Amino acid sequence: MERKRYAIIMAAGSGSRMGADMPKQFMKLGGKAILQRTMEVFLEAVPGITIVTVLPEQYIDYWKEYCYRNSFTCPQILVKGGMTRFHSVRNALERIPEGALVGIHDGVRPLVTPGFVAELYSRAEAVPSLIPVTPCIETIKVLREKEGVLEAVPGVEADRSVLYGAQTPQMFWSEVLKDAYLQAYDTSFTDDASVVERNGKSLSFMIGERLNIKITTQEDLVLARAIDSIRRD
Repeated sequence: MERKRYAIIMAAGSGSRMGADMPKQFMKLGGKAILQRTMEVFLEAVPGITIVTVLPEQYIDYWKEYCYRNSFTCPQILVKGGMTRFHSVRNALERIPEGALVGIHDGVRPLVTPGFVAELYSRAEAVPSLIPVTPCIETIKVLREKEGVLEAVPGVEADRSVLYGAQTPQMFWSEVLKDAYLQAYDTSFTDDASVVERNGKSLSFMIGERLNIKITTQEDLVLARAIDSIRRD
């Protein structure tokens, strides 16, 4: 029997690195809020999906008003963010039942394609966790900062052939994810995959999409707008 499908859209960040007047998830891409664009991908990819949107508490009313004003009628469960991303996910998981299939996605990754999201949900039925990754294409230098200057770390080299960057959406059986988030918070948790792995569960991987970028800085937004414009032409 197919698991009921959920998406937790993480949009609780303050966007401080963007240097804008509002959090980056509410900035515009193609005339719509980045968060709306992201959610529309999931609505197209997985008809009938249940979306849990995690927001800064002070912006929940703003988002409600935005959806009303722009006739964005996506059914969604709104959850307030926590002290860290870990705590925000934990809050969202309170709204997820056992036996579900959950994708956790950054609200500021609007360029992921519906076809890829649909494929992730389909493949994740068979494995407890499925993480999209992309191979590292840059030459990697292992450096440290010393007295304000970057210097090489002696005797340490990075083998690019075995390095991959993790993306979202990261897919999990809900019982695996909920159990992992019973752990105490640790600063070494960098994503949901690291939380699940620390809990003793193995991870499965598939190659992601190179253009599934996370919009964090002004430069990212410029790039995203260029990609979006090309796709529309």
